[in-house]
Parts: sequence; structure tokens; C-alpha cells
Amino acid sequence: MLVDFLFELRRHKLKVSTHEWQALMEALALGLHDSSLDGFYHLARAVCVKDITEYDAFDQAFLAYFKDVKADALALTRELEAWLTDPRLLAGLTDEQRRALQALDLDKLRQLFEQRLREQKERHDGGNRWIGTGGTSPFGNSGVNPSGIRVGGSGGGRSAMQVAEERRWKEYRKDVSLDVRQIDVALRGLRQLGRDGADEELDLDETVDETCKNAGDLELVYRPPRRNRVKVILLMDVGGSMDPHAELASRLFTAASRAGRFARFRSYYFHNCVYETVYEDAAFKKKVPVAELISHSDRDEKLVVLGDALMHPAELLDPGGAIYYYASNRTPGLEWLRRLAAHFRRAAWLNPEPDRYWGGTTVEVIASVFPMWQLTLEGLAGAVRYLVRGGARPAVPNPSNWVKLGLG
Repeated sequence: MLVDFLFELRRHKLKVSTHEWQALMEALALGLHDSSLDGFYHLARAVCVKDITEYDAFDQAFLAYFKDVKADALALTRELEAWLTDPRLLAGLTDEQRRALQALDLDKLRQLFEQRLREQKERHDGGNRWIGTGGTSPFGNSGVNPSGIRVGGSGGGRSAMQVAEERRWKEYRKDVSLDVRQIDVALRGLRQLGRDGADEELDLDETVDETCKNAGDLELVYRPPRRNRVKVILLMDVGGSMDPHAELASRLFTAASRAGRFARFRSYYFHNCVYETVYEDAAFKKKVPVAELISHSDRDEKLVVLGDALMHPAELLDPGGAIYYYASNRTPGLEWLRRLAAHFRRAAWLNPEPDRYWGGTTVEVIASVFPMWQLTLEGLAGAVRYLVRGGARPAVPNPSNWVKLGLG
């Protein structure tokens, strides 16, 4: 019964054994599928799928078998994604305005912004000159300019060169429990156990051996307990384009910060790119100089950076390019990233953005400095293996693509 469906599941690389298939047939005989196709879908998935990461493959197999769809079941999804990622943000700009934007560097933009601040006397909505909302001016928010200074509000295109506003973000939560277990299991691969401390743990095997040697008289043997000697530093991007990923970041933070997980665990916040300082809080009040962090960290500590690596190219390459208008970084952000990567023997970058969106962005540049994995269970497992054993890094992006970003 439904043998072709079994082979369809296996064709989609689902490891369904005959034992599981027999269990599904018995469940059908008992009527647990509620005599409906929808009920059979949930029943078959519960019996045949061992991991939630296989849900997508099961859905494709189910659709191919029961709807007679032999083409790629994700084709429609790809078409929708392509349509949604073409919002025509620059439709309101003339050719002359586009050429002017390309010629506008960070220093000129700041000078022009300060001039507008002195001249402007009232609120403006729309338009292409003043600091306002909804227009094509390089100053303000909620408009369609691809490169400018965002003043308040929220960004839609994730392309602002700088932002002039107060930072009001919230720390990632430590009490999230949903799906934390899977991340927790992956992080266990970082363990490096060793005997440490006073002799306070009963060594059962040695106790048995010594008791036997002692003609049956009990001889208790104690030894130091085994503890994880791994030390981890977690740097987390917070706010802005990371807001949609806050829940996932909280799950990772929850699992990593559990008491006893590592011999030493430290966490710091940054926004978009690391500059002269990182922060112990998301309000950015408790500063820690990056130079001090490096000097007080052993090279064998594991550095993990969590962030989407999306920003204006000026934030990576330009002195003074930090996104916040009143920040003053004499050393470009990319140089600070290189210093961190050079200090630690093992470092990894976890990116919550789907890797299909990495091309042609600042992600490619940062991935040439830090080994980068997408923050999925598979990606996290790969990063853990690299942090423990080293080995092959993910493919390094082609530097020729950087010209598209103005980085060539």
C-alpha cells in the first residue's frame, strides 16, 4: 500500500526504514489519519520524519506524489521571492539625481547635512532637498534614497550611510526556551573536558579496581571532576537590520550563556560593524575598548560573532564611517575585524540572513576575513567543528565582486 510514496520519500533523501513504514501502515489501519488527506499528511510526517530540518523535503515529496507535480515544488516560492526583492526603490529618482548620489562621498554628505540643519526652519515631508520623510532627499527617513543619513524613524532599504539618532535597543533575552535545546546540543561539540579542582568526585572504576586488589575491603578513590575548559567570547550585532532576527539571536544567547556551559563566557554588543569599542549592554552605555578586549583574551579562546554583516560599504572602509553620526572612528571597521580575526586562533561568524542573499553585499567582504556560516542547525554544527578541529573554511568570496560595492 502506497509503496510508490515510500520510494518518493527516499528519492527526496528521507531515510524511511521498513520498520517506520510498517508503523505508518498500522496507524492507517487504526484510522489515526482521520480518513482525510490532511490527516494522512500529519500522520506520515510524524512517523517518517526524524528531524524538523527534513520537513521541507517531506513537503516536496508529498506534493510530488499526491498532486502529480514532478517539477521543483519550490519554483513558485523562488518566483515570489524574486518579485518581493525587486521593490523598485529608486523609481522616484531622476538620472541626474542618481549620478549625484554616486559622486557623493561621506565627507561631502556630512557637510551637506550640517548645512541643511543650519538652513532648515520647519518640517518637510517628501521632496528631494530638506531633512524630512518620504522623499528622495539623502537626509531623513522613510524615503527612497539609497545612500544617505537617516534621521530618526526606521530604515527600509538597509542602505543608509550613517544614522543620526539615539540608540535604544534591548538586550537579547536569556530565558527563551523554544528550540533552544537544538542549539544547546550543537554547542556541546565545543566541550573540551579535563580534570580540574579538588579531589571531590568518586572514581567508580578505580574504586572497584582498588577494592578487588584489597581482597574485597572497600577502598574509595576520589579524583577531580571533569570540567569544560573552553572559553568563549560572543560578539552580537543588535538593532537595525538585526531586529527581525532578535528571537533567533536570543535562542543562541540563551544556550551559550547557561551556567557551567563553558569555563569562561563573555558577551558584548555592537551595531553593524565592530569599531574601537564594544559594549556590555545593548544600550551602549558600558564601553569596552576592543584593544583592551584583545589584550585581555587568550589566543586559544573561541571567538564567535553573530550578525547579518549588512551595512553601507563606508562603514567598513572609511575612517569616520561608523553609522552613528557622532561616532568618531579613526580606524576603519574592516581593520578592527581583521585585528580580531588575527588574534584568535579560532573564530567564526554566524549569519542569520539566508546565504542566497549574501552575494554582492558587504557580507562577501566580511566573509573573506571571518569564516562565515549561516545560522541554521547545519551551519552552527559546521562552525562548531571548525572552532574545535579547524580544517576547511567556507568558500572565500571572489574579490572581483567587490567592485559592485565600490570596494575595488
